[in-house]
Order: sequence, then structure tokens, then C-alpha cells
Amino acid sequence: MQIDEFVKLAKTRRSIRKFRPDPIPDGCIEKMIDAARFAQSGANAQSWEFIVVKDRATRDKITDLVIESKKYTWDIEKTRLEEIRHPGFAHGRQGEPVSSFREAPVFIVVCGDPRTVQATVLISQFLNNEGGPFAHFLKNIGNATQILQLAAAACGLGAQWVSINSTIEARLKTLLDVPVELSIHTVVPIGYPAYTPAPAYRREVNEITHYEKYDRSKYRSGDDICNFLVNLRKKTIPAYPGKPGQKV
Repeated sequence: MQIDEFVKLAKTRRSIRKFRPDPIPDGCIEKMIDAARFAQSGANAQSWEFIVVKDRATRDKITDLVIESKKYTWDIEKTRLEEIRHPGFAHGRQGEPVSSFREAPVFIVVCGDPRTVQATVLISQFLNNEGGPFAHFLKNIGNATQILQLAAAACGLGAQWVSINSTIEARLKTLLDVPVELSIHTVVPIGYPAYTPAPAYRREVNEITHYEKYDRSKYRSGDDICNFLVNLRKKTIPAYPGKPGQKV
């Protein structure tokens, strides 16, 4: 693959929040996981494991649990000014983008084994560099999840990154019989998009690139960040099905 092809793939990948129930071609899921297992990980810890869920009843139970967790998210999110609320909760429509991934024919549940953090240098568990003692572990799982979604895009499929929080993780572990030592990091619904995704919004390359040292002329003040967040919400709300400007 040439760099231009890879850049095109990266730009094509979109977070899809509503799917058609059409089955995925045989072999695609296995190829995605094959790609994801070659993700970078600290000291080659390979912390990831993947549960492929196709059973409709199980997918419904997972979706219901995630919707339940979003009720807690909404309770906190609505304390924000509406113009800077997360797009999935704009206009008080909590839970809708979550329930819309229910039709995805496959969920890949990304698990991680925190015990594998022992693979990397011991000092990393005592320092706050890179985000704290378990930063290596979280990056390992995040790297694999990113490659999984790029692989889905390469297969002509859509995917989404659904975070799992502590309010439902224990019940999700029980549902999927995940050992207590492991954690459930993300659920990745995969399938054919049921709508045309809105164009991706990203900051321009020249805004985020510095050469030799940080270019202070590009530094953003606190007010700049606040304005950025307000404008960001306006630009990203159309990425959510049923939101203003969305092509469904």
C-alpha cells in the first residue's frame, strides 16, 4: 500500500452510528482481528482479546446495558451549557445514537488483560509519565481498537467505538462470561452504514504541526479553546443520526 492509499483509508474511516442488518461477508471479521493483533503494544504485551458476538439476543442485551449507562452520562452531561454538550446528548436526545447501533450484525467486544502490563519496564508502574501506571495497557488496547476500525473501513464496512464504563462492566462480564481478571474496554459494532456519513471535520495540518520547536503563534488561549469547543459541536452534531444536517 502506498502512503496516498493509506491516507485515503484513514480519511474514509468514519464512526458509524446506524447500521443495516445485512450480513458481513465470510472471513471479514477474522481478517480484521488478524490485522488488530499486529497493533503496537508496550514490550509486545499483546494485552488484547476479542469476543465476536453475532447472536441477536446477546447483542440486544449489550445494547440495553450501554443505553442504561448513558442515563448516568446524561445526568452529568446536562449540567453543561447546551452548546458544549457532547453531540450524542445535544437537544436532550440521550440514548438515541446508542440504540441505533443495535442493528449492526456483529459486535466485537475488545477485552484486555491488565496483568500483561508486567511485560513493560517496572518503573512505568511508579511514574505518571504517559498518563499514569496503566497508560501502557490502555494504549495497547486503544491501538488494537484503532486498527480494527481501519480494517473494517478497508473491508467497505462501518464501525463505531463504544466505551464501556464501570456502571455496567460487571454485568457485561457476566453476560459474556469474561474472567474477573480481564477488563472490557470497548464494544465495536460493525456492519454496513444505514446512512451517508457527514464529512469528517479535522483541524488543518498547518494548525497542528510544529517544526524544531513549538510555534507559539499557534498556541490557543483558554478563550480560544472555549470557542473551539462551541464551534466543534456545531460541526460534529451532523455526524450523529437524526441530528440536524444528517443524511439518513
